[in-house]
Amino acid sequence: MRDYKYYLDKLGEIGYVERVIHSIVYASGLPGVVSSEVVVFEGGSFGIVLSLNREDVEILLLNANPIRVGEAVARCGLHLAVPLSSELLGKVVTPLVMGLDGEVVVTKPEENRAVDSEPMSILGRTEVKKPFETGVKIIDLMIPLGSGQRELVVGDRKTGKTLFLMQAMLAQAMQGTICIYAAIGKRREELEGVISFMEKNKILGNSVVVATGSADPAGLIYLTPYSAMTIAEYFRDKGKDTLIIMDDMTAHASYYRQITLLARRFPGRSSYPGDIFYIHAKLMERAGSFEKASITALPVAESAMGDLSGYIQTNLMAMTDGHIFFDIDRYNRGIRPAINPFLSVTRVGMQAQSPLVRDLNRQLGSFLVHMEEIRDFMHFGAEVSESLKRTLNLGIRLDEFLLQPHLSVVPVNISIFLLAAIWGGFAKEIAKEKLQEEYNKIFQRYTEVAQFKQTVDSLILGTPSFAELVAKVTKTQGLLA
Repeated sequence: MRDYKYYLDKLGEIGYVERVIHSIVYASGLPGVVSSEVVVFEGGSFGIVLSLNREDVEILLLNANPIRVGEAVARCGLHLAVPLSSELLGKVVTPLVMGLDGEVVVTKPEENRAVDSEPMSILGRTEVKKPFETGVKIIDLMIPLGSGQRELVVGDRKTGKTLFLMQAMLAQAMQGTICIYAAIGKRREELEGVISFMEKNKILGNSVVVATGSADPAGLIYLTPYSAMTIAEYFRDKGKDTLIIMDDMTAHASYYRQITLLARRFPGRSSYPGDIFYIHAKLMERAGSFEKASITALPVAESAMGDLSGYIQTNLMAMTDGHIFFDIDRYNRGIRPAINPFLSVTRVGMQAQSPLVRDLNRQLGSFLVHMEEIRDFMHFGAEVSESLKRTLNLGIRLDEFLLQPHLSVVPVNISIFLLAAIWGGFAKEIAKEKLQEEYNKIFQRYTEVAQFKQTVDSLILGTPSFAELVAKVTKTQGLLA
């Protein structure tokens, strides 16, 4: 972007600030201005035109610099666009694609792309048919995702949502996926924690962080997920699969509500504007599976006291392909990750899985539901038969198997293999306290011993059903010795 004098000389249209209400400015003049056009103030600040009327122009500020009544403002003659190139990889930028300290990040832009673009038409889209691994066992086996899926991550504050997102980023970056993390109005400590994780695990070079802090102008915070999606579309068009995380969309909705209330828009439910569903749905539609590559979206929503019926939460559920629910009750019981598989949904992820994973998913889900019923029944002090003892023993081993330490990533093939071994009777004589240690030995062996990894992978690849896999693994128990 150039300065005020350049645009004034170029277009010759000038206006003057009449009123300032926090991040909303009203200016007279500018007869040729259009909606969503960028304007520049004499003091160097930028803004976007929100609406027009006969008397004045309504402008949303994108800078924190103070604006004075009477200050001159000039048209730029263009809509908001950001410079894009591969230089962005490894960088932490603002929604205007500048460094956090104001330095220029993209020195040789390959293109300038509009931030608020239309979603691709259905003709350019393809079916979701490639699995998306998160490295989290309970997700990959019970709520599997596909590349190009839009999956909402919802749960109370401090229930492990961000930790799961970092696990997913790590698992995908290891496979070469470009990771875009949109930090929407985050506190500095939270942002530093994510960046530190990326640097420690050496995935920042394959990622872009688009960040705004809670002290930034509401207009800039509002643009954060749109700018991040624009960057994701740039890498998609270069043929690279992309993961975009929007953390979090409830905060985004709150800042948009703040903007619209200041602009005196008519409030709807919970004082949100009438177009809140539209602006979020349009953003989500920009993700998906496309001919060149895919954009997998993981928007985040924060719930209160485990309530999933909030306005923004239900809106996001309606416009995504499922949701992963982080349950505060499970978190308080010490279950990590605190994902409730019975209240989580994946709508298109199952079609991207192999017949083996689909079969496994059905059997594991049915068994865990049965286990919940047995535990409820046992509260009445019922006698335990031998068959019930065997079922409970398997349930204990599966519960321990599905537990996973924070920030650890488990490849899906070894998860399937070990689950089949447990189903076939592996570790039934081992005390509950030592199960995690035994499981971790096998996970470590898979990552360190190439021959074991090759054997497991070929076994999974050549087996179409879970029952057949259990039989094969049971016959080759020597593999686990």
